[in-house]
Amino acid sequence: MEKPIHDEIESRRTFAIISHPDAGKTTITEKLLYFGGAIRDAGTVKGKKTGKFATSDWMEIEKQRGISVTSSVMQFDYDGKRVNILDTPGHEDFSEDTYRTLMAVDAAVMMIDSAKGIEPQTIKLFKVCRMRGIPIFTFINKMDRQGKEPLELMEELEEVLGIESYAMNWPIGMGKEFLGIYDRFNKRIEQVRVDEAHRFLALNEDGGLAEPHPMEETSYYQQALEDVLLLNEAGNEFDEERVAQGELTPVFFGSALTNFGVQTFLETFLQFAPSPQPRQTKEETDIDPYAEEFSGFIFKIQANMNPMHRDRIAFVRIVSGAFERGMTVTVPRISKTFKLTQTTQFLADDRETVNEAVAGDIIGLHDTGNYQIGDTVIGGKSSFQFNALPQFTPELFVRVTAKNVMKSKQFHKGILQLVQEGAIQYYRTLHTEEVLLGAVGQLQFEVFEHRMKNEYNVEVNMEHIGSKVARWIENEGDVKESMTGQRAMLVKDRYDNFVFLFENDFAMRWFHDKHPDIRLYSLL
Repeated sequence: MEKPIHDEIESRRTFAIISHPDAGKTTITEKLLYFGGAIRDAGTVKGKKTGKFATSDWMEIEKQRGISVTSSVMQFDYDGKRVNILDTPGHEDFSEDTYRTLMAVDAAVMMIDSAKGIEPQTIKLFKVCRMRGIPIFTFINKMDRQGKEPLELMEELEEVLGIESYAMNWPIGMGKEFLGIYDRFNKRIEQVRVDEAHRFLALNEDGGLAEPHPMEETSYYQQALEDVLLLNEAGNEFDEERVAQGELTPVFFGSALTNFGVQTFLETFLQFAPSPQPRQTKEETDIDPYAEEFSGFIFKIQANMNPMHRDRIAFVRIVSGAFERGMTVTVPRISKTFKLTQTTQFLADDRETVNEAVAGDIIGLHDTGNYQIGDTVIGGKSSFQFNALPQFTPELFVRVTAKNVMKSKQFHKGILQLVQEGAIQYYRTLHTEEVLLGAVGQLQFEVFEHRMKNEYNVEVNMEHIGSKVARWIENEGDVKESMTGQRAMLVKDRYDNFVFLFENDFAMRWFHDKHPDIRLYSLL
């Protein structure tokens, strides 16, 4: 390694970008990669006619729909920092994948559409970040379009999300009259639609322009100046410690599409975002990132990132120490050791072999079916497991069969691999061994059907059996098949645990009244 390991770890910044669909999350990811030199051409997400697709949308169905449905990992260097971005699905049907990804980061960037304000999916993801107490940085996007007033957006942040905010910069106009941003933090004005030499205007000690400029004559500049004075007098104070604790969110205004305000945001974000943080084990001890022993956990498994090779990659967040290719690690869940020779780092679907990595980095392990989501990997003699990652209780269910019975082998292999990725859950009926799949949202079934056809060459029949209330059983030994019926189907999950699928909440309550000794529980 070029630097001492302590300095290498200190330089890491690992974060996720969260938002409601269509708020510009994938677009800003592209721009950040562009500034980091990871890509030469930051094309727009929806440039389908030109054949350009966002670097982070690699799966075929994502290209067709212009949405992100899996979490991508991208890495680049900027200003002495090694940046790991996890671009998460905005679509609510994939909240489980996003939820797990948020367990693997040290900070989050929240994208908000200036015209729509805070939307339902943003609220859900924000709550996960708050639960973990990780720092949240806010980028209010699309200032090049007409939207809500900036003060209204700041109020919405505080009222809807319950987090205090500090405006790092302030927009001067919006839409066609968007002139730039008043950069409170760097004490300058950044102009839009001007060449690099005239981009920044200096401010004087009173907060006004240091030298005369035509912008001073506009009402938009005067309004921005009034707003900034109001924020200085009555707004929150900037407090680095409160940012680190997730109690205060720094707010940036800009336009990801026109690449305005993104570089200023990146530079300021890297200054205040935390380096790798400790992680708690099931034994309630914290593992320090600077500890000598290598450790990490698997937060995602993705099959067929390279359809030519039918591969599976387990994504590992390194929690402590340093990784070296060829090292031996233990997986405490199964008490087995593995030699890590096939390892990769990512730019979405572009991968290269990684020989070294440190705490904070994300690496991919070639998986032949040994790993599970949530597994701990340790490169020393210690034995511990990190806290379990969340699993959601599915709400929608389908009965699935192969259209061609001769493709039974591919059918079961495809289901097994896609289930291990964690987006869909597998169940089977007790005697007839019918395959049922459960998911949080309908889109997951569509992606499953698409991938079975394109990646495993198996067309499937999917019979929707509607929404069900799924409940696991604490005292499985007391369950009898006579307890089942039309309104309470008993099935087994992929781990052979019993699960009741109730027709609705009423059916579950009726069951509970009739069998009070059976203790039911749900996942998240």
